[in-house]
Amino acid sequence: MRLDTLECIPRVRAPFTQRGFSLIELMIAMVLGLIVSGAAVALFFSNSRTYASTESLGRIQENARTAFELMARDVRESAGNACGTVMNNTANVLDDQATTWFANFNGGIRGYGGTTPMVGLDFGTSVRGTRVSGTDALDLSSVFSDGVTIEDHNPTSASIKLNTVNHGMADGDIAMACDADHAAIFQIVGAQSGINVNIVHGTGNSVSPGNCSKGLGLPVVCNPVGSSYQFGCAFGNNVASVPCTDPANRWTAILAKLRASRWYIGNDGGTPNRSSLFQMVRIGSVETAIEVADGVNNMTLSYLERDATDYVDAALVADWTNVVAVRIELEMEGQDIVGTDGQALARNFDHTVTIRNRAQ
Repeated sequence: MRLDTLECIPRVRAPFTQRGFSLIELMIAMVLGLIVSGAAVALFFSNSRTYASTESLGRIQENARTAFELMARDVRESAGNACGTVMNNTANVLDDQATTWFANFNGGIRGYGGTTPMVGLDFGTSVRGTRVSGTDALDLSSVFSDGVTIEDHNPTSASIKLNTVNHGMADGDIAMACDADHAAIFQIVGAQSGINVNIVHGTGNSVSPGNCSKGLGLPVVCNPVGSSYQFGCAFGNNVASVPCTDPANRWTAILAKLRASRWYIGNDGGTPNRSSLFQMVRIGSVETAIEVADGVNNMTLSYLERDATDYVDAALVADWTNVVAVRIELEMEGQDIVGTDGQALARNFDHTVTIRNRAQ
């Protein structure tokens, strides 16, 4: 065959064969994808948990601020009266003081240990407002600042004339009269605010607890007459040489409505049942229990007596009329389980309050 007769035949290439991922490459890609997805999910849950923790902590702190603000206000204002008379120099003629919590004012303040019962407030485990066993509690009493002036007082008829018809007193209200000598606590038998300037402090009350005597002097004698004392007169008009008929012998006397409150840890009655800080308030003849802050598991109270060097528990207080400050410790818990240990966040807070009326 002659070479010059051969034709040039083009060379044909074999078609390119496409290849997919191998099993190993696919597994590597899936693993990398899972790692990226897992990191994103972990970051999401971490941020979500951080947000929940921050929100729970903020709620705890807000509850603590509310609790301390309201409770401290009550403690600071306790044990005082409109005339500046010391509270332990007070004639309390209210009846049933042993069985009526707001009738026995205990010098303005009285604390209770975790297992010490309180009159009129039962321990409980689930009923709303009942007290949680093992938690401290506190009774306080004070007067409202909007007292009215006593213009005249007739101890024989147990009648007090006020300087205004708009005195705000009502039948059954607990009130305190005071002057430079002493104060007296009693229940108003008859009052017509807006109509009459006179109120009565006699016996025979139709509303509990009533008065054991119409006498508002010291010492307290629980019979219908009692110890006579005329508010607004020097020495109660009991010193013959200082007659009340002389205008120079007139003393300023004030009548103000009393306010009693108690602070304790109670059940909120929910599902599940949790504990909260409660305030029970008695104003006049109206009593109200208020849930101040939720998630308060415990309250520990300690007290400082005048000239003492340290705070002590309620059981070690020698004289409640000598207590000048209260230390309040609250153990609080958030509502949501956001902790790394699978528990709700918990924090302890403490606050010390001085009784303003005994700060001298």
